[in-house]
Amino acid sequence: MAKLLQALGRFSAKRAWYVIIAWLLILATTVTWMVLGMGKLSTSMSIKGVAAQKVIDQLQTSFPEAARGNGSVVFHTANGQPFTDEQKSQINADLTALKSLDAVATVVNPFELNTTKSDAATKIADGYQKIADAKVTIATNLQKIADGRTALVSAKKQLQAGQVKLDAAKKQLEASSAQLSAAKKTLDTQEAQLNGAVQAGYKQETDADVIAARQAIAGGRAQYAGGMAQVRAGWKAYYQGVAKEKAGWSAYKSGVAKLKSGAAKLADAKVTLATKETELIAGDQLFQTTKTFGLVSKDGTTAVSSVMFTKPTTDLETSQKMAVVDYIKAHPIAGVETEFSKELTQSLDGLMGLGEILGLVIAGVVLFVMLGTLIGAGLPLLAAILGVGISATITMGLSGIIAMNSTTPVLGVMLGLAIGIDYALFLLNRHRKQLKAGMKIKDSIGLATGTSGNAVVFAGLTVIIALLALNITGIEFLGLMGDMASISILVGILLAITLTPAMMSLLGLRVLSKKERNNIKQSAKDAKKNADKPEKRHALVVRHPWITIIGTVATLAIVAIPFFSMRLGLPDGSSEPTDSTQYKAYTLISKSFGAGTNGQVVTVVTLPNKLETSLDETKFKTDVALRLDELKNVDVAVPAAVSSDGTRYLFQVIPTTGPASVETTNLVNDIRGLSGELKSKYNAEIGVTGLAAMNIDISQRMSEALPIYLTVVILLSILLMILVFRSIAVPVVASAGFLLSVMAGLGSVVAVYQWGWAGWLFDVHDPGPIMNFLPTIAIGILFGLAMDYQLFLATGMREAYVHGMKPKQAITHGLRISRPVVLAAASIMVSVFGSFVFSHSTMIRPVGFALAAGVLFDAFIVRLLLMPALLTVLGRGAWWLPRWLDRILPDVDVEGAKLERKGH
Repeated sequence: MAKLLQALGRFSAKRAWYVIIAWLLILATTVTWMVLGMGKLSTSMSIKGVAAQKVIDQLQTSFPEAARGNGSVVFHTANGQPFTDEQKSQINADLTALKSLDAVATVVNPFELNTTKSDAATKIADGYQKIADAKVTIATNLQKIADGRTALVSAKKQLQAGQVKLDAAKKQLEASSAQLSAAKKTLDTQEAQLNGAVQAGYKQETDADVIAARQAIAGGRAQYAGGMAQVRAGWKAYYQGVAKEKAGWSAYKSGVAKLKSGAAKLADAKVTLATKETELIAGDQLFQTTKTFGLVSKDGTTAVSSVMFTKPTTDLETSQKMAVVDYIKAHPIAGVETEFSKELTQSLDGLMGLGEILGLVIAGVVLFVMLGTLIGAGLPLLAAILGVGISATITMGLSGIIAMNSTTPVLGVMLGLAIGIDYALFLLNRHRKQLKAGMKIKDSIGLATGTSGNAVVFAGLTVIIALLALNITGIEFLGLMGDMASISILVGILLAITLTPAMMSLLGLRVLSKKERNNIKQSAKDAKKNADKPEKRHALVVRHPWITIIGTVATLAIVAIPFFSMRLGLPDGSSEPTDSTQYKAYTLISKSFGAGTNGQVVTVVTLPNKLETSLDETKFKTDVALRLDELKNVDVAVPAAVSSDGTRYLFQVIPTTGPASVETTNLVNDIRGLSGELKSKYNAEIGVTGLAAMNIDISQRMSEALPIYLTVVILLSILLMILVFRSIAVPVVASAGFLLSVMAGLGSVVAVYQWGWAGWLFDVHDPGPIMNFLPTIAIGILFGLAMDYQLFLATGMREAYVHGMKPKQAITHGLRISRPVVLAAASIMVSVFGSFVFSHSTMIRPVGFALAAGVLFDAFIVRLLLMPALLTVLGRGAWWLPRWLDRILPDVDVEGAKLERKGH
């Protein structure tokens, strides 16, 4: 490898302009690819298979309306007075216009919601009044029916009494008729006898007794006629009574029928009233549960409009979200200030900001101080900028093919700048030493590429391996971040071994300062005289190893204490800069509606079948909302929507605390804890999603993956260093030091970003949880960088020891030849990473801080102090390796020492 790289360095030096033009063409190609193929960068994070993501996936399939992305527009009066009617009208007009924008599904008007709530309260009050009136009417009708029943009973008794009288009268009439008939027969008999006696001559008409008999018969007939007249009159009265009786019974039966019909109708009315009353009570309970929810503040000065999109947040393009912001800003309302939530405004505003540029300036100053020449200082900077340009445009071009998070390209930029400068510096530093030692330019370039270039390739590959190993965590977006960052490392390596030699060739001796060029001959003599000459005085850490060990370990251990209190999560709007619209929106919403409104917990309850009636649906929604409302730390639980098939019910649970708080995390767990209760009571399933739920699930998955990843990294570290240093102790010392530096780096992150220490300096005004993927990504990157510094420091020590120096002399010699470049490289790393602490992206800031702190602790304390001190204590044992292992291990010759010994 060393010989191949030497040949490549010589070729690049001879064909310098071809190499430079080739890289410029590559840049032009990748820029074109980016412009033509760039896709969207998501501002959200998800992990396939976690509970919260499963809920989103299910909603996208069966309840797409519930899976839509959304964002909030916050309106606030500038004078602190309630909105005027004119301001409300203008806001309504703007919100109506937003519905016509691309990807906007609907817009919730806060003032219309307030009107709807007022109407609902009025309708409920009217409903209760109608129920009361209906109860009075039913009571009145019940009394009428009771009175009717009494009247019918009385009428029936009267009819029955009349019937008895009619029956008696009939019997009397029949008896009278019989008596009259008998009397007539008697008269007829008497008259017949009298007439027979007269005809027979027994009697004469003139006889007194005949005359008297005739007179008696006539009187009897007169009585009979009078009696018959009375009987006929009686029968007439009787039949009139019968007719009246029939009419009475007919009226009675009609009354009974009407009474039955009225009673039936009244019974139906009572059932209907009971149903309506049950529905009203259920609706009232639901209204009472949710009436505190509103989008207009109690003082009438703040209103929040929710903008619902047609697609999930992960599928939305930045331009579609910004169209909402741009429209509102283009239509200002007098006296009204407008702010926008993080969901609408979070985007990748640029890969390079003021902080990043400041980091480059600091790196340039460090290079100038080290090299003493502006031209030489500019070479690593140009190489790094070119490398970042190529790798960033490749990444952005791939975003059209692969879904990426907005932090993915930034991580590549961060590493590309730091690694690009360092790797070019390693070669340039070696080349400068060789030039000052009298070596010819082309020979020096070849040797520098074959020696330091070989170390750069080996060190770079360790970083790439560490980054690619992020894929073993099983976390897709984290693995993708490692993949894209490894592209920037690969480009940095290729630039270091091709472009850097080409530029060194074009610059010639100008990579040296004027003073250094004038003293080349004397410097060559001094270098030859002092070559491999043992140091007269040991380094301070070699003279006082135990003090160094105790001091460094104690320092790192103290700094690492906060690490054990680390709480993982994702930043919310409260972590944004105080002058940003996201922070203002978050603060206004928290002040007016409660912090929990910024991070509603989306709860989905799924039934096996649709409920039969609307009353059943109302009762179910009310019961679930009331149960959710009973949980600790719930401000209000609002039924939001029902799927088209009637089986999925969406609830918006608003906590009393912000989305990143511990209490909200506990609430999510409590909601999930209702699973068994809802299963037994309704045979229903419950799922939770939203920012808080996603934070919990992602953080849990990260916590599970971190030990696996850390184990792989440590094993890789030990195996790699056994191969390079042919030692058992050195890998163990290096790995232990790496763990200390990582824990100290992450501990300092916790102290600043979670505890809020020195928040005024780092713009941490609202401390919160540490970004959940930060520990894993920091371990991967810091491992690679730690191996870089370990290689450049310890290989020099090992070579000196192998060539006959005593252990302490070898350690001092290695420090003398490698310390300046490691100090410069680490300073550059810290400045570049540290510049991202003031990035526009609050997700990038803690990453930059963690990497800067990790490099600071690892390079300056572990590699330059702790590691040499421990090796000093171990003495010759530091370089011990079992003979059987020494025989089977290949000689990798990382720094190309064989080339140097051959005089090439």
